[in-house]
Amino acid sequence: MAREFQRGHKARISDLTAGTDLYVGVQIAGPGLTFDISCFGLDAEERLSDDRYFVFFNQPKSPEESLQLLGAQAGDTESFRVTLDRIPDGIRKLSFTATIDGAGQMSQVGPGYLRIVAGGEEVARYSFTGAEFSTERAVMLGDIYFKDAWRFAAVGQGFDGGLEALLKNFGGEVLEEEAPAAPEQQPQSGAPGFAPPAFAPPGESAAPPAFAAPPAGDTPAQGFTPPGSTPPQGFPAPADTPPQGFTPPGQTPPPAPAAPDVHGAPTVIAPLAPPPGPAGTVPPPAPAPAPYGRPPQQPSYGGRPPQPSYGGQPTAPLPPGHGAQPGAPMPPGYGQVPGQQTASYGVPQGAPQGGAGVGAALQKFKETPTGQRWTQQNKKLMRVDLGIGGQPVLAKQGSMVLYQGKVDFSYKGAGIAGRIVGNATGQEMQLMRCTGQGQVFLAENATYLHPIELQGDAICVSAENVLAFDETLQYEVRRIEGHGIPGGALFTMQFQGTGTIVVKTHGTPVVLPVTPTTFADCNAVVAWSAAAQVIVSSQVRMRRNAYPGDTGESVNLQFRGAPGNFIVVQPYEV
Repeated sequence: MAREFQRGHKARISDLTAGTDLYVGVQIAGPGLTFDISCFGLDAEERLSDDRYFVFFNQPKSPEESLQLLGAQAGDTESFRVTLDRIPDGIRKLSFTATIDGAGQMSQVGPGYLRIVAGGEEVARYSFTGAEFSTERAVMLGDIYFKDAWRFAAVGQGFDGGLEALLKNFGGEVLEEEAPAAPEQQPQSGAPGFAPPAFAPPGESAAPPAFAAPPAGDTPAQGFTPPGSTPPQGFPAPADTPPQGFTPPGQTPPPAPAAPDVHGAPTVIAPLAPPPGPAGTVPPPAPAPAPYGRPPQQPSYGGRPPQPSYGGQPTAPLPPGHGAQPGAPMPPGYGQVPGQQTASYGVPQGAPQGGAGVGAALQKFKETPTGQRWTQQNKKLMRVDLGIGGQPVLAKQGSMVLYQGKVDFSYKGAGIAGRIVGNATGQEMQLMRCTGQGQVFLAENATYLHPIELQGDAICVSAENVLAFDETLQYEVRRIEGHGIPGGALFTMQFQGTGTIVVKTHGTPVVLPVTPTTFADCNAVVAWSAAAQVIVSSQVRMRRNAYPGDTGESVNLQFRGAPGNFIVVQPYEV
């Protein structure tokens, strides 16, 4: 029986099927709408660094044929064959997308789905309707990604800009030239052995497995060129022409210099990795950008050039008196003296080869875009996309540092009984509910953040160490038994269900397996597996420095459990 997924749900492929030869079918339709369904093979940075792994109607397979486009069959609008054990190590995510070819919006689509079939049996299905979207023209339906093991995630995230916005999200570039018409791909006549069984009249057998080989001399994907690679066949490639970025409508693309400054280009959508080249060669450094107020080739001394941009957005013009002023030549000694080579104004010494200026300095701090609900921007900052999953998030009050989109924040009360229990046990959490369609950035006191994804299991975490979690998780106060202190118990919070919890620590924690001789200071332990047995050690001192020679260790917890249980300890005592 197929496992039903909702937007934002994830699971290991091994929990769905033991096979690695998968059939992925997509069914999507709408009145008067035409769809292009594609698969993007992304690297570890979730960028399309190799256009040979952009599988669509004009490029129906990857080089080693681990990804293949099969066409419409078995009731699916489009289908793919994915052989997990043949995917190269450089590809860490397969993103299955649908874009509207022409006018229309995703809100017009009827009920559809993305499903995974293994061995002729459907094992996973993500169903969606147009009610989940609005003005989007492209949507990421689902991902098969590698994180310790191959996993599946139902995404359902849309883009208003259509295919262009989708390519930019994956780090691609759109060429302005029109691609020549590609030959129409013939639909498959039979379903492969791992696909759902084809319908056949009684007494007749289904069509044998068949995989149509593409015509000899297939050309790579046209109309798309990843940064740092040569243009695909069918497009003229002038000698020594560097990769060109996407030029927004209404702007004239700049002339191509010998070695362009990617941070001064109209858009910055290329990956951060240097372009590939022959082994043993080092690409020449890019020329230093011209000083503010002076273009590389200035027709008139003192004229105002186009200003550099960050992230593709034009910057505001410089105020008079800063840089060059229109119509007035700069006096000698101010700025750059004609005929004298000087360092660029505002460019620090030892600037990186990729360029200088504000754009280059801030490039490494750019937001990390992913199709996931929870994304760690750095060790101390977490982003949650409320539009993925559609469920609210509960976060510690005051932990929001930035948000984008339409987000509502409301107080999450615990009720009278909850406040009484929280005050009595020390496990009271002051929470706020985050709802809407946007992204919320969370942090607190520069502590280290660790997202933990629960798949129906449970974990015990002290309320002091919880920053945020999905509202779908169930949580309650749990008692720790013991006989060495008055009252005989300590308390913690137990979280259980399907969702993500973000745990914060002071410093980098250590995870240890539970053994019969595992003890931890209750002020340093952060979390442990819910299946572990925890008792208060009898060798405790109720007050630190109670007498001369006291060690200062107040309460110790002893952990017991079967192999596989763990504890998390931070290098800090609360």
